Amino acid sequence: MSWFTIVRKRLPGVVMVVIGVSLITFIISHLIPGDPARLIAGDRATDEIVAAIRTKLGLDLPLYQQYWNYLVGLVHGDLGTSIRTGRPVLEDIAAFFPATLELALVALVLATVVGIPLGVLSAVYRNKPIDQLVRTISVTGISTPAFWLGLGLIVLFYGRLGWFPGGGRLEQGMAPPTDITGLFLVDALLTWNIPVFLNALKHLVLPAFTLGFVHLGVVARQIRSAMLEQLGEDYVRTARAFGLSRWAVVFRQALPNALIPSVTVLGLALGDLLYGAVLTETVFGWPGMGAYVVESIQALDFPAVMGFAVVVSFAYVLVNLLVDLLYRWLDPRITGVT
Repeated sequence: MSWFTIVRKRLPGVVMVVIGVSLITFIISHLIPGDPARLIAGDRATDEIVAAIRTKLGLDLPLYQQYWNYLVGLVHGDLGTSIRTGRPVLEDIAAFFPATLELALVALVLATVVGIPLGVLSAVYRNKPIDQLVRTISVTGISTPAFWLGLGLIVLFYGRLGWFPGGGRLEQGMAPPTDITGLFLVDALLTWNIPVFLNALKHLVLPAFTLGFVHLGVVARQIRSAMLEQLGEDYVRTARAFGLSRWAVVFRQALPNALIPSVTVLGLALGDLLYGAVLTETVFGWPGMGAYVVESIQALDFPAVMGFAVVVSFAYVLVNLLVDLLYRWLDPRITGVT
């Protein structure tokens, strides 16, 4: 099955997911008690002013009409206008999304770079002390609340030791790099601005570790399980019989095969990290979509909340599509679409 066929078969699912997420978010948003028009006008505004604002925002229309108008705009790439900022939601998301994406990518790299070796060691030394340690770390990562871990890291590494900053993307007063991609690390490297790169990296350590710690445990457990399965296969015993060393078999034979099923976990982890960044960004004062959507929820900014949900859901589905394509690249024998 060609890559084009895989993409074509996935497109209807992408559309249905976006419509479903937008509908659910719309219903939940309008079930929340409160009046956005009253929040904008203020407590002392007259009923006439509030009614005029409600008419201007289209909040006086029936709910089905409001949702239909939103879908029509969505087809044309219009996510609506933010009630809180007065700007198009797409512009707001474009401004905040790079910070969230950078945080999620660094957290994913951290979870991958640390989780894979831990999973390999846990499988090779099964039921040994190192295996027990890795499994303890995995369970701890999966069960630790992000807000608790984030606050603890701030108290220890910022408040007590002073090793890392407590929030923000850059040191106060430091100019950001030339805007090319919106990712400070990438832009700083492209412009060879090493001081900004190092400062941005330092600011990323605590929030990226907080966000990636849960998925570090997931990756380690997945790799351990896949490695144990591969190490029990006949080809591993054959390779050992031909005189290959233990670690040569692990890294050249078993690990590449164990990574194939782990691609799904890593792909889904990126989507989870985009959603999970909301809480982490709030704890660390990270200026990304998390802070944007929290402020929008507090202001009952329905278009902004729905825009966030639609964009992240689309990114989630897109990552799943890329995982399918990556499967075919890693193993051409895989022809079906799951």
